[in-house]
Amino acid sequence: MAWIITKYLLTAGMVVLISEVAKRSDKLGGFIAALPLITLLTLTWLYIENQPEEKIANHAYYTFWYVISTLPMFLLFPHLLPKLGFWMTMSSCVVATVICFGLFAQFMKNFGVQLL
Repeated sequence: MAWIITKYLLTAGMVVLISEVAKRSDKLGGFIAALPLITLLTLTWLYIENQPEEKIANHAYYTFWYVISTLPMFLLFPHLLPKLGFWMTMSSCVVATVICFGLFAQFMKNFGVQLL
């Protein structure tokens, strides 16, 4: 139980750190957020918990492919925010990301990459 609490605190701490940095600097906050810190933590947790190397490698592999379909959201959000407000923009971005992911997954099937 102590281990899972440690994982929660360290992982949540990264999110809090990024949001605090972003309050002071848009660019630095965005840069830190763009780093794959949570993915690196996840890979570390999997390794420490003695998960098979194949599972750890698969996590990194699929994360790469899933990130691609989330990228349009980062361009859509600043465009929609002044027009729709925060919550509608967030909702629209979630829907757009799900649609992008579905289309991307279908497209990648043509190349033998199964994302669904």
